[in-house]
Formats: sequence, C-alpha cells, structure tokens
Amino acid sequence: MEKDYKIIMATEEDRDEIMALYKAQIGRELCPWDEDYPSHDTIDADFARDGLFVLKEAGKIKAAISVEEDVEVDKLPCWDKRLEPEGELARLAVLPDEQNKGLARIMLKYGMDELKRRGFNGIHILVGKHNTKAIRSYAVFGFDEVGECHLYDQDFLCYEKKL
Repeated sequence: MEKDYKIIMATEEDRDEIMALYKAQIGRELCPWDEDYPSHDTIDADFARDGLFVLKEAGKIKAAISVEEDVEVDKLPCWDKRLEPEGELARLAVLPDEQNKGLARIMLKYGMDELKRRGFNGIHILVGKHNTKAIRSYAVFGFDEVGECHLYDQDFLCYEKKL
C-alpha cells in the first residue's frame, strides 16, 4: 500500500465511523464479534486511556486497533514475567473491502510501536483458536504461542513477544 494514509489517535468525531467498521466485521469468517461487542462502552474505555488508533485514507477510516488494558487477560499464567510490563493490542479491524492489502500488518506494527513508546517491554495478544489468518500475521512479526485460554465464552491462543 502506498503511504497516502495516516494513522492517528481516534477522536469523538470518529465514533460513528469506528462503530460502523466494527459492525462490518460481524458475521465475517472467524470473527466472534456480535451486536453487543464491541460497543460504545468499549470505545469510551479506549478513549479514556488514549488507546484507539485509526488508519485514514482520503479522510475515511479503513482500519482501527486498540491499546488494551484487560485485567483478566493480564493475569493469565502463560505470560513471561521477564517481559513485564506488557501491553496488549485488541480490536484490530479492517474494512472488508480493504482486507488483504496489508493494512492489518501496518496497524499491528503501529500498535507495537505505540506500546514501546508507552514504556512496555513486551506485548501479548489473544487470537481465536481457529483464526488461521491472524495466526499467520502474528508469526510474521515473531510472536510466540505461549498457551491457550478460555475467556469471554471463546477459546483463544495466547501469543507474546518482546518489544
């Protein structure tokens, strides 16, 4: 993808477009999201920690990612204590018509760089156990599979890497 996009922290003015991006994921293969998640409360929590970033091209949001704080995920026993403090990335979404163009990888890279800027030593991510597309993306970035868990009524693989 040519560099005619920008990645910025999302603002309240972006809320409706972000929600539409999230809703566009519902029903897509391997996406566990539904009408209740992610919600406006999820966006509020992301805004409260300056944790929601969007990729815009020609003024239109094409992708989003969140720097997450989730106590339940943080206390999983599989994480390497030597990488603390660790951050988490979540809610990576790309418009359906823009998928398979490298935007997810651009957003992952940006999110990892943001975590490093915020002083984190490592990163962990949960991925749906059968989401082979996401699993391949994490492998490209050198994430290690460090365990499995069942949270939020789903089975996940746990991935981690040093920043």
